[in-house]
Amino acid sequence: MTVDMAVLRAEFPILSTQVRGKPLHYLDNAATSQMPQAVIDAVTTHETQARANVLRGVHTLAERATDAYENARADVARYIGAAAPEEVVFTSGTTSAINLAAHSFGALLSEGDEIVFSLLEHHSNIVPWQMLRDRRGVVLKVLPVTDDGRIDLDCLDEVVTRRTKLIALAHVSNVTGAVTDIARVVAAARDVGARVLLDGAQAVPHGPVDVAGMGIDFYAFSGHKVYGPNGIGALWARRELLDEMPPFMGGGEMIRTVTVEQTTYAPTPHKFEAGTPPIAQAVGLGAAVRWAMALDLETATAHVNRLTGRILDGLRERPGIRVLGPLGSQGRAPVISFEVDTIHPHDVCTILDHHGVALRGGHHCAQPLMDHCDIVGTTRASLMPYNDDSDVDALFEGLDDAMARFA
Repeated sequence: MTVDMAVLRAEFPILSTQVRGKPLHYLDNAATSQMPQAVIDAVTTHETQARANVLRGVHTLAERATDAYENARADVARYIGAAAPEEVVFTSGTTSAINLAAHSFGALLSEGDEIVFSLLEHHSNIVPWQMLRDRRGVVLKVLPVTDDGRIDLDCLDEVVTRRTKLIALAHVSNVTGAVTDIARVVAAARDVGARVLLDGAQAVPHGPVDVAGMGIDFYAFSGHKVYGPNGIGALWARRELLDEMPPFMGGGEMIRTVTVEQTTYAPTPHKFEAGTPPIAQAVGLGAAVRWAMALDLETATAHVNRLTGRILDGLRERPGIRVLGPLGSQGRAPVISFEVDTIHPHDVCTILDHHGVALRGGHHCAQPLMDHCDIVGTTRASLMPYNDDSDVDALFEGLDDAMARFA
């Protein structure tokens, strides 16, 4: 089967826009994906027909809002394979989800307990653990990376010890696109009684995941990378863990009773959702994952893999370009970072913008990896099923222009 690109692309209004008089070729999906009309309509309908606060109100709009909010939680639970909606805590995104875990799960740790992450992590999966180290005295240990941009899991045996309480890794690297072998990580964690947290920001956009089946304990992701609005994401965790963990933030909605002396908390997941939540954004995320679940995943994946192969082949053919990460399409996501000899990534992106091509240039919030590679940053192209061959053609046209200008 092939993807009917005209039909699929028509569902994304922004793809018909122009940039500097050129058709838009949007290849910055690893930063933010675009929203289909179904998501835009869901948010608009909510804001015009059910806008109210949730949980406490008894009037009609409040009940509509609460139902919409909790239905979105159930949709997300189905998309990620959670055992129950109550295992899904809404956050503002992956960063807030990992910070929630660092504070709440971290409160259960003691001085000298170990947390393992890798050299290729996004800052959101490094900085919260450094902050926890400074608060609680935990020990941080780092897995190295291989030459082809993967986490070096051969080092698990020497890095993971009986003091390890958590292994926190990217499911998919936001720089190299490499997919982590989760089964090996889970096996190493279980051998010492440790928990596993995955940063799923780059994995969730490319199809439903199965958090229960993977055997992990925490999963974090962002809505704006999976066809949804900004300002919404989720932390999934096993129910028994959530019940054991203390709340991260205090305020309204997360309480059962409050006196001037003490407070009792609402049950999971509400004890982690202090204050007014991002209701319309959650509704949009629910619509986004429903849209994604209706997509022919096998056909869409084959389409994206073919485009990824085209980009990798085209980059290899051009002298002076080095790809960071796996050079084949196996064991990688459609996130492709590359270095153009003598040209700063920001210059590459600026020139490509004049061709209507949207790319990301810089260190991609992965400075430790850039330092390891001894580079200031890379140019990154990233795909979703609504991309097509014209986007790849425009990418190469713009790259050739950039390289000619700096020759």
